[in-house]
Amino acid sequence: MAAQSMLTHAQIWAGIDRLAARAGLSPSGLAKKAGLDPTTFNKSKRITPDGRARWPSTESIAKALAASGTTVDTFITLLTDSGKAVIQAVPLIGFAEAGGGGYFDDGGFPVGKGWDEIAFPSVTDEHAYALEISGNSMEPAYRKGDVIVVSPAAPIRRGDRVVVKTRKGEVMVKQLNRRTSKTIELQSLNADHPDRTISPGDVLWIARIVWASQ
Repeated sequence: MAAQSMLTHAQIWAGIDRLAARAGLSPSGLAKKAGLDPTTFNKSKRITPDGRARWPSTESIAKALAASGTTVDTFITLLTDSGKAVIQAVPLIGFAEAGGGGYFDDGGFPVGKGWDEIAFPSVTDEHAYALEISGNSMEPAYRKGDVIVVSPAAPIRRGDRVVVKTRKGEVMVKQLNRRTSKTIELQSLNADHPDRTISPGDVLWIARIVWASQ
């Protein structure tokens, strides 16, 4: 009799990551939508402090499937990613954390510890990363819990939505209206917040948003 393949710890967690990405959510966003503790599906919860593999409960998987409108048959295909787009792990942190030190180098590329991960259809920029929106300062474009994927290597054109970090440590999401050798004009996504005009010398880095969950 031919040997039967076994379901592995890595496969089940990869399936949950793909399930979240399919729904346009981070693992924590999927957990929250399913009515679970937001950390239920986090990478840090997959291995115990003493190094043992921790498996998700059948109840948590069932709730995640119901919340995302996914059938069991579809979830089974996600376990091996059969017939699906290539999935890669994109670093993820909360937007409120992005202004803190240690998460980016001076070029705007993700570095250091403290990043979680989100499974995402493959993007061309190996340095792409994701930010999970907090608060309401970017409504109606982006709401709390939405995830945006940022590509530091993507070319930036007028009208693009961008993430900007100033030399003072401020991180903001705006629309690029105009960029010259003397000024960068940024339009707010929320009418209650002012537009900004900044000197290029005051900007540490600027990167384009290439995808957002909606």
